[in-house]
Amino acid sequence: MRKLIAEELCIPWNEVQLQRTSKGKPFLANNLLSINSNYNFNISHQGDYAVLAAEPELQVGIDIMKTNLPGSSSIPNFFHIMKRQFTEAEWDVIKSMSNEWMQLDMFYRHWALKESFLKAIGVGIGFNLQRIEFNVSPLQLEIGKVYKETKMLLDGEKEEEWTFEETRLDDHHHVAVALGKQEGFVQNNSDVQSMEPNQPQFTVLTFEDLVASGIPVAPEDSSYWDNFCSKQESPVKQSSHSR
Repeated sequence: MRKLIAEELCIPWNEVQLQRTSKGKPFLANNLLSINSNYNFNISHQGDYAVLAAEPELQVGIDIMKTNLPGSSSIPNFFHIMKRQFTEAEWDVIKSMSNEWMQLDMFYRHWALKESFLKAIGVGIGFNLQRIEFNVSPLQLEIGKVYKETKMLLDGEKEEEWTFEETRLDDHHHVAVALGKQEGFVQNNSDVQSMEPNQPQFTVLTFEDLVASGIPVAPEDSSYWDNFCSKQESPVKQSSHSR
């Protein structure tokens, strides 16, 4: 986030002021010129990637999901547990896939879409997910391409002021970006237009890329780094699960 803000808004790393809303959405607390007053961003991480999306005018939310088998539960049992999170129409699409793995993949695609919208509007887990329904299109996404055909219904009504950009980063990771009008903000054009038809794909950055131009925001603490390096790379799998 600091790299993005420093490069796009010309605010030095160590002067970037990040805060969170009451629902946990990060935002830039620095005083900005009116031309950048609507600038906002969102991040997500799961699996092998952390992803970030930013917008100078529109509300933006992003989510990434990795298609993984659901632990010790079978896929049908997992779907039964999650039944209330999707509408009947969404379940029909999910279960229309030809095998259980493809059904799970479609499940996580829908989940990323829903999460991207919730993160864009900055609401918490109390939101009833059955209020939003996605008509996904196309059913198959090619790796690396950006698609904007998927539409959302809110309380049964089609939402024309929201655009959803979908990308499959690889065989296992779906990314969804939600874009909608800021409250009280009037655009020059009536329709939400996020990018040109041939918009760029995500740019992959290494850790070295991220910190290359960084400025320390606090004095160096070698003991903190030593403690960090001593941790296990992956968390130990728990023998019991809490709901």
